[in-house]
Amino acid sequence: MSRGSGKGLSLKDKLDGNELDLSLCDLNEVPVRELAALPKATVLDLSCNNLISLPSIPRRRRRVIFLHHSPVSDFCSLMHLVKLDLSKNRLQQLPLDFGRLVNLQHLDLLNNRLVTLPVSFAQLKNLKWLDLKDNPLDPVLAKVAGDCLDEKQCKQAAVKVLQHMKAIQSEQDRQRQRKLQAEREMEKKREAEQRAKEALERELRKREKAEEKERRRREYDAQKAAKQEMEKKTKKETVHTRKPASSSRPPQPPRHKASWSRSVLRVLLFVLFCILCALAACKLTELQHQPLCISVNTLYEDVVAALQNHKTLQNMLQHNSHQ
Repeated sequence: MSRGSGKGLSLKDKLDGNELDLSLCDLNEVPVRELAALPKATVLDLSCNNLISLPSIPRRRRRVIFLHHSPVSDFCSLMHLVKLDLSKNRLQQLPLDFGRLVNLQHLDLLNNRLVTLPVSFAQLKNLKWLDLKDNPLDPVLAKVAGDCLDEKQCKQAAVKVLQHMKAIQSEQDRQRQRKLQAEREMEKKREAEQRAKEALERELRKREKAEEKERRRREYDAQKAAKQEMEKKTKKETVHTRKPASSSRPPQPPRHKASWSRSVLRVLLFVLFCILCALAACKLTELQHQPLCISVNTLYEDVVAALQNHKTLQNMLQHNSHQ
């Protein structure tokens, strides 16, 4: 491989056991595909080159490449690496998913241009040795990393940086969780508002339906009342037109008055009949010598005499009137 790209050089010639030395090769990029073909190379030395960045593939494209079985060009896919030396390059940042190199135990980043580390760095749970000297690190990160002047300090740097990055990751997770919770609450609020809006619309439709039903009921009652009033008016006019014919008939006396007159007449006839019977008994039977009959006969004779006198007086008056 050419010295700039790493192509044309046989990596197997550089492999010594499990160590692969690519230092001082004037590399501008890492030959990831060739390195992926050497899984035995767990120790990789890329120091003293011209590397500005490490090749990485966004997560979305990574899935597409995996599905189409494309050649690997992602540095973080070299998960077999145990020791990595990237010192004395021009690296400005590490890939965001650098934490995928979970088997990494020794990492040398001396004399690069790094300011921060990716949050995924906290996933390097097997990291035991770390050197970040001579980088324009963020003051907080530089203080956490400290110096790496001997084995002990480099091991402490690995522990402290991992703890620091885990704290940052935890804080980001909490922020992400709070954001997710806020989004969920906002979604619940929107759903509640939507449900309230739908309930209000249902209530309005229900009220409009009830008002429409009440309006139709009032119209029905008004029509019914008008129909009844028309029937009463028609019936009244019919009775009024029939009334003159019935008025031509002679008035009929009340039935209770005629019944009373018949009763009085019957009583008088009964009394007269009794008197005639008494007179007959007192005149024609042996009872005529009884005191009661004598009184009855005397009364009868007086009545007859009075009637005769009345008749005589009447005849005299009639005679005088003729004269």
